[in-house]
Amino acid sequence: MGEFSRKKVVWGVVAVVVLGFAFWGIQWATFARPPLPEAVAALSSDALVTVSDAPWLTFTPMQTALDTGFIFYPGGRVDPQAYAGLMRTIAEAGYLVVVPSMPINMAIFNPNVANDIIAAHPEIAQWVIGGHSVGGTSAALYVASNPDQAAGLAIWSSYPADNADISDRDLPVILLYGSNEIRVTDESVGARKHLLPPHTLYIKIEGGDHHQFGAYQLTSEADLATISREAQHAQILAATLDLLQAVAAGR
Repeated sequence: MGEFSRKKVVWGVVAVVVLGFAFWGIQWATFARPPLPEAVAALSSDALVTVSDAPWLTFTPMQTALDTGFIFYPGGRVDPQAYAGLMRTIAEAGYLVVVPSMPINMAIFNPNVANDIIAAHPEIAQWVIGGHSVGGTSAALYVASNPDQAAGLAIWSSYPADNADISDRDLPVILLYGSNEIRVTDESVGARKHLLPPHTLYIKIEGGDHHQFGAYQLTSEADLATISREAQHAQILAATLDLLQAVAAGR
């Protein structure tokens, strides 16, 4: 084999390797845990809720439209549709709900998207911002950076980052987590209580885990819950609806 032929082979191998890494990178960056069938079923519009997916996944109540809305940031690498069942139930209670998609499915790369959502809905007088996992951390960061935009904060299975201190804010905050979690624990949550208002409501869901804050596919090894998804969702909804009701009532 001549020198020229050897170089062609080497560069061909390099090109294949580079393309392989590029393909893997794209696959990794765009991957999102897909929704379970029950979440997909909640995406259909009916007489109670209209569901649309552009420019964001939006659940609009048809019967009782309050002037309070809920913006929810998805967990890292989770399809926004995986929260459809929960969000639909919240909308049925009369609240506009918006779940934005995030760059490479990570809310931390666009925590200020709430500003665009708020601007698009001038009919909503007050907003609660919430999120799951990295979405919850990003929601807390948004509230810290935009003190006049949020009337409440709902953190699901997460906690604020060190640069999201809202301890002096007079707004209702809830933080929910499962007893069967690995990273969001009594210790990790307790170590960051100084970042949240003293009146923050902390709720530990006994038997709940990190992933049952949504409804998406995962491996059996990642499933640590010892209660049903329905039971965990019932507690999540009760706490979140109480928060929204308090905000709507001006408490």
